[in-house]
Amino acid sequence: MSIGSDLPARTEHILCSIVRAYIESGDPVASATLCRQGSRQGLHNLSSASIRHVMADLASDGYLSQPHASAGRVPTEKAFHVFVQGLLPKRLQQERIGQIRGELSEAGSVESRIERCSHLLREMTGGVGITATIPAASQTLDRIELINLGERRVLMIVVTRDRLVRDHVVLLDEQVTQDQLASIRNYVNMHFSGWILSELQAELRRRLERASAAYDEVLNKLILLYEKGLLQFRVQPEVHMEGTSNLVSFDFQLTRERLKDMFRALEEKKRILQLLDRFLEQPAGLVGVKVGLGEEDPSLGGLSLIGISVDMPGGLSAKIAVLGPMRMNYERAVSAVLHVGRAFSSLPS
Repeated sequence: MSIGSDLPARTEHILCSIVRAYIESGDPVASATLCRQGSRQGLHNLSSASIRHVMADLASDGYLSQPHASAGRVPTEKAFHVFVQGLLPKRLQQERIGQIRGELSEAGSVESRIERCSHLLREMTGGVGITATIPAASQTLDRIELINLGERRVLMIVVTRDRLVRDHVVLLDEQVTQDQLASIRNYVNMHFSGWILSELQAELRRRLERASAAYDEVLNKLILLYEKGLLQFRVQPEVHMEGTSNLVSFDFQLTRERLKDMFRALEEKKRILQLLDRFLEQPAGLVGVKVGLGEEDPSLGGLSLIGISVDMPGGLSAKIAVLGPMRMNYERAVSAVLHVGRAFSSLPS
């Protein structure tokens, strides 16, 4: 095992065995337990006394804690850091990627795929599945659709090249027929499809400022929609999280108030985006693992984050992640993130 720690190889191996045993049972790990599991943990020919001596050194160095004098040892956040660095991603199963890709393909929009990804991650890991899509900094218009809803209400739909869809209903000051809306739609799609939105808005504003009462009727009606916000929306990331209730089943050894603080923090989409941005900075396609999120928020100290960033055609980027307790099955979570991330990025935008 080569993980880049400063620990001797045998000490490293014993520490990782302790972490594995603790993840499986949730109980403090004693040297006698490791001896009994010697063959399974790869600790052949090591006596309980030898293991106990190593564990004492690890405790002195801050890798293990002892809740009670007569109890075994519990790995600290420092120990989990060593453990996760030594994980080798499982070989990606192309058949499984194909199955996930098929499930995601059934979703008709990027927004639906985001929800489906979070659902799959929750099912595969038992943790909290998170998917966030970050639109391109310079979004490009694909097309607009305008639908007359009656009573001077118009549904305005904007689709960008990264396949994100925005829509909102506006109330106009005067009636506009569906034929007029179709003319406006055709005008915008014909003249501005493929334009960067910021440049499109400047050019459209310039043309509208030149329009007069005697000018083209299409532009005059377009003024009504432009003043109501057509093509003037703010680009916002989409975040979907599923499975927060799964955290209730884990013993965080927290007071009820601390547990409330944890769930309160996870309800904030802005906070989730901050976590993803801060702790998943590795290049696209590489899995990142952050053990303990306490430096971002003390109420999240008992959680770990495993995620991957993926780039998609059209400029859209996404972060696929699993949030769970520090005592989670990291191999399973890493595998799930890799498979879902690879399937998500392989879909056409």
